[in-house]
Formats: sequence, structure tokens, C-alpha cells
Amino acid sequence: MDDETDDPDPDELDKRVVPLPRKDGGRRKCPICNAPTLHRFRPFCSQRCADIDLGRWVKGSYRVPTDEAPEGEAPPDRPQEDD
Repeated sequence: MDDETDDPDPDELDKRVVPLPRKDGGRRKCPICNAPTLHRFRPFCSQRCADIDLGRWVKGSYRVPTDEAPEGEAPPDRPQEDD
């Protein structure tokens, strides 16, 4: 009996996978200041930019717009009902 399996050789798979070229020349940019990122702080360029982003999350600056009111609040166009 032959011990070969139908699984392709991992080295052969690596040769077939070709990454698409990036539009930005291969370097990612920091979402805060647009500087090139460093692997250590990815996706940011520095600890400072990472802290700025964290502060924005804590303050609630990043929100998804919606027409729904938060629980317990009436929508702005309707008065709240008294119980």
C-alpha cells in the first residue's frame, strides 16, 4: 500500500498563491496620522496613535449612525410617553 494522500504538498500551495498588489505601494498607513505603520504597533505607527484611538473609543467618538433610540430614550421626533 502507498502512504501517499490526496492532500497537496504545502510547498506547492505556496507557489500557487500570489498576493494581489496593494494600491498604496505595499505599505499600510496609520489610520490616525497617515504615517507608515510599524509592526509593533500595527495598525498604528506609534503608541501615541494607538492611545489616541483608544481614547476615541472610550469617549464614544466611534458610532454607527442609526434611527433607533437607545433603550429607555424616546426618539427625537416623538415625545416620551408618561407612565
